[in-house]
Amino acid sequence: MTTISGKTAFVTGGASGIGYALAAALIREGAHVVLADVESGALERARTTLAGNGSRVTTAILDVTDRDAFARARDQAIAAHGAVHLLFNNAGVNAAGPVQTLTYRDWDWVMGVNLGGVINGVQTFLPELMRHGAQAHLINTASVGGLVGMKNLAIYNAAKFGVVGLSEALRADLKASGVNVSVLCPGIVTTALTTSERNRPEHLRNSSAPAPVASSTSASAVAPNPVAMSADALAAFTLDAIAANRFWIVSHTEFMPLIEQREASILQAFQGEPDPGRVQAMRALIEPF
Repeated sequence: MTTISGKTAFVTGGASGIGYALAAALIREGAHVVLADVESGALERARTTLAGNGSRVTTAILDVTDRDAFARARDQAIAAHGAVHLLFNNAGVNAAGPVQTLTYRDWDWVMGVNLGGVINGVQTFLPELMRHGAQAHLINTASVGGLVGMKNLAIYNAAKFGVVGLSEALRADLKASGVNVSVLCPGIVTTALTTSERNRPEHLRNSSAPAPVASSTSASAVAPNPVAMSADALAAFTLDAIAANRFWIVSHTEFMPLIEQREASILQAFQGEPDPGRVQAMRALIEPF
């Protein structure tokens, strides 16, 4: 997307963390923003903080697992702004721990938000992104946890690998549509993801789950991590990638050796050399990126 100024962006998980930082960066570039989040109090605080510099900032209380609510939020965004040009499927949660300790409620919650929420966003907004004929961009927040598996993150890995695969397929399917696609794969970022238990629905809570912790848009509310990137820095990095129409938005170079090791192990698992004719036939069949 050559220019963000004057465009409208819909950002899920927009009341805190990466979503809030993305919204702030978009507004600095002159975009209008719809902040969508399940936390009504944090949402209003974010709107109040971000509004007032000439950009229109509206809000939508949204549980990304609720498809009807997603459709209503889309319609409200179009009514308020005329069109939506950028969709940031960013809302995310986490339930960490050894896989043998996880419950079906853990799986349903994290997969429902982290993968189902992205699917719902795509299904709900793709017709709108294609409708108006202007430049459009769809950005799905995955993670380096969608590129390499990690200890104690089974559900998170499963969901984020799904987001990466979905994004690759979207890029291929939408190549001639005028809708660009990117997948954001950050490493450790200073956000309140580790306190996302606060947003777990009652019917998906475990009896032994920790007490919910109130959210905050302030990075100071999150314990520091020596390798963490600030959400603001990640947001700036992301907007630069959108301007350059990069599909992969991968920010944390310290994960490069792990990803290289994983890819090398996959290639080493193949036996023999590929037949050129079969490679050509395969590429014609699946139209890879």
